[in-house]
Amino acid sequence: MDRMKQPLEKYRWPLLVIGLIVLIALPFLIHSDYWRGVITKMMMYVLIVSSMNVINGYSGQFTVAQAAFVGIGAYTAGLMMTRWEVSFWIAMVAAGILASLLGLFIGLMTRKLSGLYLAMVTLGVAEIVRIIMLNWTELTNGPLGVKGIPSPSLFGFRLNSSYSMYFLILAITVMMIFCTYRVIRSKVGRAWISIRENEYAAASLGIHTVKYKSINLMYGAFWAGIGGAFLAIYYRYIDSTMFGLDENFNILAMMIIGGMGTLAGPVAGAISVNFISEVFRFASEYRMVMYAILIIAMMWIRPQGLVGSLEGGFRVTKRKKKPPYEVKRGQEGDS
Repeated sequence: MDRMKQPLEKYRWPLLVIGLIVLIALPFLIHSDYWRGVITKMMMYVLIVSSMNVINGYSGQFTVAQAAFVGIGAYTAGLMMTRWEVSFWIAMVAAGILASLLGLFIGLMTRKLSGLYLAMVTLGVAEIVRIIMLNWTELTNGPLGVKGIPSPSLFGFRLNSSYSMYFLILAITVMMIFCTYRVIRSKVGRAWISIRENEYAAASLGIHTVKYKSINLMYGAFWAGIGGAFLAIYYRYIDSTMFGLDENFNILAMMIIGGMGTLAGPVAGAISVNFISEVFRFASEYRMVMYAILIIAMMWIRPQGLVGSLEGGFRVTKRKKKPPYEVKRGQEGDS
């Protein structure tokens, strides 16, 4: 795959246009509502995994709280649409904002933490959020969840078909990837990458690391909240069990398998893992075991992920063996 890097870079934009055309035509080539639902779910996870990749891959913050951001977005949109009959488009923006506020809180609370310590704290925050969703029965309806979430409407048309759901999440995901592409190449994105490479060196150069790490968490959480809002209208039902530890590790597995610190990595990871899940649906209770085996195999065979080195993400290179020591001419007498 590494040999494909130069051709991919040379023909990047034509390939992107062709890929977008294929994605637009894809639901019309599939004659089954079930498989259209599967590709819609894949696209939803591309959005969610990409939001986690922004945090873990580009700023190097090892967080495991993405399911909490998704849950905040899903409950915000679901409750606003069912209880107060708010439009989906307003509820979706509110979902992203509330999720980003949680990201800001985590960023300020963990400003001096990194690595495994940060992962443990964010994992704890995610579990606290899930427990609040489960026990705050007056607001979230407790273990019964939120039912009957209506489909969104656009210009008077109800978006309740498999086609409309696919194109809605496709538009949101393309927008997210484009915005991330622009941000990564801006001053903010360069600050994130410098913090990832060496936080102390970045601080010595005058980069306000706490500020940019908080912005990074807010940005990733915002898009995760948007993904949660879509999840609510896609399933039309949500409860706290959908945002537990399994879901956190599910998202993390997709990101690692696809390749961290790349735009294409979450796409490859989300599509491959969801496809494997569909193929082995008969053994769904062993899903996490299969993910663990797949991650171990990837770390052994291709540590940078499926498309990591193709896009210049975290590269892993083998050390060159030093040649055996040879005595140069004229040194025999000296020795």
